[in-house]
Amino acid sequence: MSNIVNIKNKIKNFKKTITVPGDKSLSIRWVLFASLANGKSKANNLLMSEDVLATIEAIKKLGIKVIINKKECIIFGKGIDGYKYKKGLTIDAKNSGTLGRLILGLLINSPDPINLIGDKSLSKRDFRRVSDPLSKFGVKFKLRSNNLLPLTLYGSSKLKPVKYYEKKGSAQCKSSIMFAGMRTDGTTIIKAKKSRNHTELLCKHLKLPITIKKNKNLDEIKIKKVKKINAINYDIPSDISSSAFFIVLTALSSDSELIIKNVNINPSRIGIITILKKMGVKIFFKNKKIYKGEKKADIKVVSTKKIKAINCPPELNSGAIDEFLVIFLVAAKAKGVSYFSNLSELNQKESPRLIWAEKILKNLGVKTITTNDSIKIFGDPNLNVNLDKKIVIKNYLKDHRVFMTSLIAALSFGGRWKIHDKESINTSFPNFLKIVDDLKND
Repeated sequence: MSNIVNIKNKIKNFKKTITVPGDKSLSIRWVLFASLANGKSKANNLLMSEDVLATIEAIKKLGIKVIINKKECIIFGKGIDGYKYKKGLTIDAKNSGTLGRLILGLLINSPDPINLIGDKSLSKRDFRRVSDPLSKFGVKFKLRSNNLLPLTLYGSSKLKPVKYYEKKGSAQCKSSIMFAGMRTDGTTIIKAKKSRNHTELLCKHLKLPITIKKNKNLDEIKIKKVKKINAINYDIPSDISSSAFFIVLTALSSDSELIIKNVNINPSRIGIITILKKMGVKIFFKNKKIYKGEKKADIKVVSTKKIKAINCPPELNSGAIDEFLVIFLVAAKAKGVSYFSNLSELNQKESPRLIWAEKILKNLGVKTITTNDSIKIFGDPNLNVNLDKKIVIKNYLKDHRVFMTSLIAALSFGGRWKIHDKESINTSFPNFLKIVDDLKND
């Protein structure tokens, strides 16, 4: 079966209701919390992507029983100190930075060295940003040159609480330190730049010893040692990052309308909604609810004829960090020049995404000015790619978001696209192409 997708025609107008898979961030965190809980936890709509399956394999290596059937995932937790494993353990995080960084915090009291490895993409990402603060608890790390995987963690039974200032807006680093604090006597204090807060909300829902003080730019989190975690049953809401591709496709299409059911609209994750609304995109929340501390709703999107350029406020960046590639497609069709800054974090993702944004936009014929942390996009409301223009996307470290953004660009603007490595979507959104086909055949 070919690992290449060819797109030759723009999408026609559609009116549809869809459901996208479960939220990846919540799915991974639920698996980790359930592995620490006492007794049986169940989840419905757990995302069955490679990142989540890698997390499940990791906890199975730590001695946790897992049963997966068509409707649910069941995890039999053995308590906060219930991990059992053989010496010489190696955990493969594959492509998942969330798994790779969070699980290190859970393992800092391990009696034997533990090895962490990842795929080619993850092995190019900086792990010192999490090993440095974790080392302050009293553990040691051995990393490959340039702070890369593979690494070895040398745990300690004599952990001491830390004070940590998280300056990058990385929810992965913040959560890893929180997990380490759960294992440590005393109070660990984290001052963190605003970022997604799923870990905090789960801690609160589970009534763990955590306090959070919200300031304008920082959250101060205090967490004490956890003695017990109750089993947690969870109906995972749909993923806003997966929804983003179809929000943008609808906005850029003619005479189209889309409803996406039961989406996680956590305020720390909906930067894309705020940004696109500022650009004139018609987006509405319907049937809003709060579930276990998380906000969710149905999202309605209507195609938009007049898109406005934006000078994007940097304070919106952390809430949209995974969605900027598709946001840039909207800016490409805006009237005027859009500017996005303070985005060096984009080049710390699965691939250097700011560089890839420039490549994709250049293929569309859009003028850009790009630095190592900013991009200026000269929009064209009449943007349309010649049907005969051939565009090839490959060698992007199998970054799922580069693949999906390229496909949305092809369907929105035209051209003859050959997009390699379609299996990259298995990382986060295995049925992405099926939903695309459903919309094309409306």
